[in-house]
Amino acid sequence: MHADQEAIKKSIRSYMIVGALLLMFTGVTVAANQFHLAVPAAITLALIIATIKGSMVASVFMHLSHEKKWIYGALLLTVVFFAVLLFLPLLTVAGGIGTPTGQPAHAEAHEAR
Repeated sequence: MHADQEAIKKSIRSYMIVGALLLMFTGVTVAANQFHLAVPAAITLALIIATIKGSMVASVFMHLSHEKKWIYGALLLTVVFFAVLLFLPLLTVAGGIGTPTGQPAHAEAHEAR
C-alpha cells in the first residue's frame, strides 16, 4: 500500500495543526481555571473545551473524518442515547418537584406516643 508524498505531507500537516490546537486548548483550560467561575459555569466551560478537544482527536487521530457515513450515524445514535439516559432521571422526578413528601412512617409513630 503506497501513498503519494503529497498525501503524506497533508496528513502530517493536519496532525501538527491538531496537536497545536490541543496544546492551545489545554492552555485555555488552565487559563479558565484562573477565573474562579461559579461551579455550574466552570463545569459547562470544562465540558465545552473537552468536547472540542475530544472531537478533534476523534476526527483526526482516530481517522473518523475519513470514514463512511454509517459510522457517523452510529456516533449520532450514541449521542442521542446518551442524552436520553442523561435526562431520563430529570423527566421522572420533574412531576414530583415541589410536592410535599410527608413524614416518614417512624416519625408518625413517635409523635403518637
